[in-house]
Amino acid sequence: MGRHFASNSLTLFVVVLFLLGALIKTLQVKYTSPSLLQEAICLEVASGSSISGIAEKLQIQGAVSSKTLFQLGIDYSGRRSELKAGSYLVPAGSSMSQIADQITTSGRNTCGTEVIFRVGVTRNTVLVRELDPTTNRYVEVSRVDLNEDFASDFYLSALKDDDSRIRVAVSEGTTSWSIVNALKGFNVLAGPIIDMPQEGTLAPDSYEIRIGDLRADVLTRMAMAQARRLKEVWGMRSDKTPVDDMQDLLVLASIIEKETAVASERSQVASVFANRLKLGMPLQTDPSVIYGITLGKSLLGRGLRKSELRKDTPWNTYVNRGLPQSAIANPGLASLKAAINPANTNYIFFVADGTGGHAFSTTLKEHNRNVAAWRKIEKTK
Repeated sequence: MGRHFASNSLTLFVVVLFLLGALIKTLQVKYTSPSLLQEAICLEVASGSSISGIAEKLQIQGAVSSKTLFQLGIDYSGRRSELKAGSYLVPAGSSMSQIADQITTSGRNTCGTEVIFRVGVTRNTVLVRELDPTTNRYVEVSRVDLNEDFASDFYLSALKDDDSRIRVAVSEGTTSWSIVNALKGFNVLAGPIIDMPQEGTLAPDSYEIRIGDLRADVLTRMAMAQARRLKEVWGMRSDKTPVDDMQDLLVLASIIEKETAVASERSQVASVFANRLKLGMPLQTDPSVIYGITLGKSLLGRGLRKSELRKDTPWNTYVNRGLPQSAIANPGLASLKAAINPANTNYIFFVADGTGGHAFSTTLKEHNRNVAAWRKIEKTK
């Protein structure tokens, strides 16, 4: 009888274990399977929020089918205490597991309000945007020109929102002086800037920041990013490049950056300068001459005078052959790649063509025709 009871108990125990395993497996599948969420949502996790409160919100919004299972999954993974405040874009069909990863990992805002401090070549602006979860696209809400008006109720209120994502976006072709001057004017940043970075050593890009970040630290991030790019691009150099070291690469790329904003013709512009350097011809590039006048601290705002084209400065590429002594702006990655791998052409001249791009030529006769055509276009403007 005792043996019979023990045998039944063992059988029952095995059955219970089997059923428990099957239940756990079912819950695991449910926890990691896509949800029935039809449209993306923006999930706000306020500072001090609880997992139970977030689970309740997710169930109401239809992002999870069971708030209890969502909490159990987080508890099982040991991440209940790792909840990060922020605004999170939850894509349609996201599983409970994916949502749990989002809100307990980086704490980086992926939706909601975005405030962008944009450093431009001609002006600095603050742009406030809101992410539309249904289209996953940002919609501009407010724009403030810092050259004219720094006050904007929406811009200021957006900064007070703890969930706002804040970025500094630096345009290609800006000078180091312009970047430093802009950072000094951005009141979300703190601390002084002691040293002016060398021209060309800051990477034009978008940098996420937090209120109170040090200006010097932001500059360090930009410098480190440019150093990484230089190293990466240097490894791609071809036998067509006229540069011998990374500093020359930076200088040539900065000239290419200032000469054209058309991405498709950067390698052609690079080929003109490469051919001129190989032939021993002066580069004769106006942006470099202009830098010798302004030192990157302002826009010239007019055409070059003949006396300025004759004035001997370290950046006057009409008077001096070869590359100027330093970069004339901070080049982007595309211009660095063009400088290191110019197109294979015989071009030695180019001039504006009236469309935003340039007309290229191999002989002075062709070039003079292109210049004459450009002069006619100028007169109609």
